[in-house]
Formats: sequence, structure tokens, C-alpha cells
Amino acid sequence: MTVLSSVLDPTSADYAAAGEAMIGKLAELDAEQAKAVAGGGPRYVERHHRRDKLLARERIELLIDPDSPFLELSPLAGWGSQFHVGASTVTGIGVVCGVECLIIASDPTVKGGTSNPWTLRKTLRANEIAKSNRLPIIGLIESGGADLPTQKEVFIPGGAMFRDLTQASAAGIPTIALVFGNSTAGGAYVPGMSDHVVMIKERSKVFLAGPPLVKMATGEESDDESLGGADMHARRSGLADYYALDEQDAIRIGRQIVARLNWRKQGPAPRAEVRPPRYAAEELLGIVPADLKVPFDPREVIARIVDGSEFDEFKARYGSSLVTGWAELHGYPIGILANARGVLFSAEAQKATQFIQLANRSNTPLLFLHNTTGYMVGREYEEGGMIKHGAMMINAVANSTVPHISVLVGASYGAGHYGMCGRAFNPRFLFAWPSAKSAVMGGAQLAGVISIVAKAAAEARGQAFDEQADAGMRAMVENQIEAESVPMFLSGMLYDDGIIDPRDTRTVLGLCLSAIANAPVEGTDRFGVFRM
Repeated sequence: MTVLSSVLDPTSADYAAAGEAMIGKLAELDAEQAKAVAGGGPRYVERHHRRDKLLARERIELLIDPDSPFLELSPLAGWGSQFHVGASTVTGIGVVCGVECLIIASDPTVKGGTSNPWTLRKTLRANEIAKSNRLPIIGLIESGGADLPTQKEVFIPGGAMFRDLTQASAAGIPTIALVFGNSTAGGAYVPGMSDHVVMIKERSKVFLAGPPLVKMATGEESDDESLGGADMHARRSGLADYYALDEQDAIRIGRQIVARLNWRKQGPAPRAEVRPPRYAAEELLGIVPADLKVPFDPREVIARIVDGSEFDEFKARYGSSLVTGWAELHGYPIGILANARGVLFSAEAQKATQFIQLANRSNTPLLFLHNTTGYMVGREYEEGGMIKHGAMMINAVANSTVPHISVLVGASYGAGHYGMCGRAFNPRFLFAWPSAKSAVMGGAQLAGVISIVAKAAAEARGQAFDEQADAGMRAMVENQIEAESVPMFLSGMLYDDGIIDPRDTRTVLGLCLSAIANAPVEGTDRFGVFRM
């Protein structure tokens, strides 16, 4: 393989400025993620501990193998909304008895772990990841059910959670429920539809209707324990498969269940000996300029994330604003598409299409590193077939069946976001660097388009154009687009699976590739019609 040569100068002023900007963004990110980790705040955390209960992340830490990583997903879900950052649940991938599992843990310190619209979106995304990557699902349950004031947004789409559980089971993906507290009303169907259920003595409460509602509906007098406690479900209803004495015992039993699954990965095994990159991950901090209009060479990123910094570039002299090539990452083969100078021309689109086809023939996962302003516009490029060539690339991405991973490193605008496998094209995982931005186009461009259209409309009506009002409108639109294109806003909307520190990129991608290998990696030769 060819070893990439780096020309990055960590002592330069440009590098220092870019690194300083990135560190500032990482500090902002840490502050927001700390809000999710803090749960409902000191008062509710202390009350939870006084009841001799573990926090959601403490439960996860005991569940996964000692000293193994936990890849948390969507930690900023709900950011910028009326709801708590993190959406009262923790999701992620962890290794339990040597098996990679998708873990969904309620955070009862946030409004009793109730599910709001963002909780639902976050859970459904976690289920999607489990299904596409064939990961056993472990639910750590303690929830008060739906957030009633927002029930209109939760009730009807919320049924998909139960659909996902039953479909996972039907697909041979094990589902395990460890019930630490309440799992009531609709939530009772989570253990009801799980393959394995662990309930805890005098802690677990599972019923379709609690004592007050039963009293109102039937006149029957009851209490929590007799109506839905662990002892009743273990002895009478049969809902509890395992009876635990306390939380630690429930986690021990959960680990035993996973150990007995006889789980086997169906994807490729990585190379036994993995070579680290030849360049320091720390240097990733200063590669992307603070001003995304300034280009950077994505090979500098690739050299710091792939094994041995070895990269066999494909069509290096053709379509040079898109870098494509083959590498290994933590021992897994991978094909990489990385934007070099932002704009995608016809040559880049055709190059990407062929490369994606080749990856499908060789059953090789694809990594997309985004920094694009979209496909080129203008009469010359329209005459040259830009639409059909861009459509060709999007066709290839949409119908490719090898796993895709996307990382938004810089800009990701317009149809270029689609061609580089944005969220709508179902990448197995999509992460963003703090430097990333994504929107239909840049704020200045969008405001300018609106201004031009408004001016033309005024002239057509024979009206004077108000330049002062137009300037105010442009400033307002630019500010709005800027606010809506930053990573924390997009992550809050669950348009990515998390914002990552650039220095962690190799580790995160390695964890993703390992998770992906739980399912078969199979390409396709079936694509839509490529217009010529």
C-alpha cells in the first residue's frame, strides 16, 4: 500500500488558529454534554441514590465488560428544545460478556424517566442501529411512561417501539429487559415483548394500569406490589423470567443471559495485527480551518485515522476535488470518499459512482468524509450534464448495500450532502466534528437568493424595492441559517449520532466497524438506471 505523506505544519499560524477554534468548540460541547450526564440535577440524583438506586450510566458501567468502551449515541438529543438535553434516556453500544449490544437506559432522575418526543426519536434511532447492525438489545427500564402533556406527539408514533422489539425478535436479534422500577401503561409492553425479562424484588412494577386507574375503571382495590410487582410476575403471571434480589443482582443475571446467547458475528473479522497511523491524532485539531471557505486536504485527516497511514488512492488524477481510495481501519477494510475542495463536478460524481460500485463488488464498507458545498451550478455545467451525473452518484449511494459511515468534518450543503450519504440515505452511523455545518446552502447564499427573488418580484409589480428592509431581511436569514446549521442544533434534532472530538475519530470508527461486523457485509450489483 501507499503511505500518505503529510505536509501539515503544526507550528504554523494557520494551524494554531484552527486548533484554537476547535478547542473552543470542544469546550462548548463538553458543557452541553455535561448537562446530559448530570441528569435531573443534584437534588434528584441525591434522592435517587438515597433510595439505594443506581443512575442510568452507573447501571451501564456495571453491565458492560470491565475497562471496555461505551459508544454513547445521540447524547445531545433534544438540545435547544423545551426538554432536558439527552431526552431522559441513555443509548449506546457496549460490550457485554464479549458481545456488542445496543443498550437503552431510562434516566429516572429526569421527570421520572418519562418519554417525550425526543426520547421517542432517540429510542427509535437506537432500534434502527440495532436492527441494521444485528446487535442484541438490552433495555434498562425505569420510566413513568409517556410525558402526558406531549402525548399527542408520543402516543401514535410511539407504537413503533413495540413494533421494533417484535421485529428484532423475529429477525433473531435477542431482546433483553432489565426492569429496575416502573414500566407501566404502554411501557408494560416493553418487557412483555422482550425475549428475556429480569425483575427485581420489591422494585420492579409492571402493569397496564396502576392502582388509581384500576380503582376508577373497575372499582377494584389493589396496591403496586400485588398488581405488578416482581414476586407476582415471577410466581403468577410468568412475565418475569428471572427474579433478582437487587439492582446489582439484576445486572449480573443480565450479563449471564448475554453469555448464554451463543452469539456469533456474521461479518468479516479484522486483521489480527493492526498498525496505528504514522501521524498523531492530536494533530487533527488544527486541520479544519475556522472559516470553512478555506480549503484543506482531506488526506491529512485520512493519514491520521487509517492503519499505518496507508491509502491506495483511486483515480487520483481524475475528479480531483473528491478523494477516493482503499485503506484499513482497526484491521477492517474500508473504502473512503472525502471532499477535497468543496464543489462536486461531473467528473467527481462519475468517479464516486464507479468507486461505490467497486466497493459493492468487493463487499467493502464505505466511509464518507464530508466537506462539500454541493454540486457545481452554471450554464456550462448544466450543459455538461451536471444533473444527470449528480443523480448518478446519488443513485449509487442510495442503492449501495455495503455499510456506510458518514462523518461531517466541514461543510455539508445541498445535494452534496445527499451524494455523500447524509442522514436521509441511512448510513449505519453518522457523526459530526464540532467544525461541521449542514444546510440547504450557506446563510449568505440563501439570503442572497431570497433577496434576488424579492427584488425581481417587486420590479415585476412595478413597485420600488426597499433596500433597507432587504438588508434587515438578509441579516435575519443569515443569522437563522447560521444558528440552524451548527452541529449542536443538528445533533439535538438527531440528524447525527453524536458530535465527536476529532482526536477520537479513529476509535469511534473502529467501534462502528466492529459493531457493523455483527451482520453480514454484502454488496449489490443492482442499481437504478444510470442516465448516460
